[in-house]
Amino acid sequence: MKPGNRKVAVAGVALSDCGRVDDTTPYTLHAQAARRALADAGLDRTLVDGFASAGLGTLAPVEVAEYLGLRPTWVDSTSVGGSTWEVMAAHAADAIAAGHANAVLLVYGSTARADIRAGRRTGNLSFGALGPLQFEVPYGHTLIAKYAMAARRHMIEHGTTIEQLAQVAVQARANAALNPEAMFRDPITVDDVLSGPMIADPFTKLHCCIRSDGGAAVLLVAEEYVRDCRTAPVWILGTGEHVSHATMSEWPDFTVSPAAVSGRLAFERAGVRPSEIDFAEIYDAFTYMTLVTLEDLGFCAKGEGGAFVEKGRLLVSGDLPVNTDGGGLSAQHPGMRGLFLLVEAVRQLRGEAGERQVRRPDGKVPYLGVASGTGGWFCSSGTVVLGRE
Repeated sequence: MKPGNRKVAVAGVALSDCGRVDDTTPYTLHAQAARRALADAGLDRTLVDGFASAGLGTLAPVEVAEYLGLRPTWVDSTSVGGSTWEVMAAHAADAIAAGHANAVLLVYGSTARADIRAGRRTGNLSFGALGPLQFEVPYGHTLIAKYAMAARRHMIEHGTTIEQLAQVAVQARANAALNPEAMFRDPITVDDVLSGPMIADPFTKLHCCIRSDGGAAVLLVAEEYVRDCRTAPVWILGTGEHVSHATMSEWPDFTVSPAAVSGRLAFERAGVRPSEIDFAEIYDAFTYMTLVTLEDLGFCAKGEGGAFVEKGRLLVSGDLPVNTDGGGLSAQHPGMRGLFLLVEAVRQLRGEAGERQVRRPDGKVPYLGVASGTGGWFCSSGTVVLGRE
């Protein structure tokens, strides 16, 4: 196949042990996930010539690659928060298509929950106070406060209600109830969400993601490797990435996320429309992220997200299943969760999701899915459209 024209498939996906993992290290979780993804694909690690990792070590991904016994000739350490992994997948797909790599392994692992529990670190209220952020940090403008302020802007401009935002959490938990790997599976109601302790107005506790331990890995390969894989290929059809702002004062519109650009690019490059998508995996550190990303990906018009998320539309059995594993609100959220979106999307397209398996109206497993990650405080976005043959 001529370089530049090679198709790119996801050949292997896996999670490490997740949830409450008190007796291990982030490196171990990286290794667990990597080994499991390679076993899922049925390929040997000697075939891996590309490696992407972020968030661990002084020289990520050098340290992690060394720990895994890899000596890659293509690397990526892009770090843009939660959208890191969708952006890395885009870069890896481009590299494979161009012939710069043949098999790229994306790996992440974090003991965020265990570290706080053991007193190895504290909950960080800010990303730092250097550079442009120095003008916001002194006023208590924490990460969650930024999301809360954006949500309030959407409520004021479009009439979105707190009950509609709560529905996002309720439906994520209902999906998690079908996922044996989810950290929280007990049902919750809108009243449960509204009556919880206030974290940052208008967000109560259940509007916010959980804190867990865990890791994930995704193996991308050139199309000529597919015949050697144990699994059926899931193809990367189109990708998009976009960065918006660092400081809130430079964000033109709090009700528009960078997914408005990354999503448009991904759909255009994939040659599909949002209406053709069977399910969506969306970064959900907070309920508002899900709602506004649905708008910006084109699943509903701007300002209509509140009405769209009502009446069970996001459930596995709904009109547009969203975060079918329970998302960061209920399943797991060990930090930069974007790689988990890709793992769940691939499992859905393969028909391997068990009780939470999405079905098309004809009873078949999905043909098209989208994973869209968000980083920082709506600072960055990466969107990947995936499909099966």
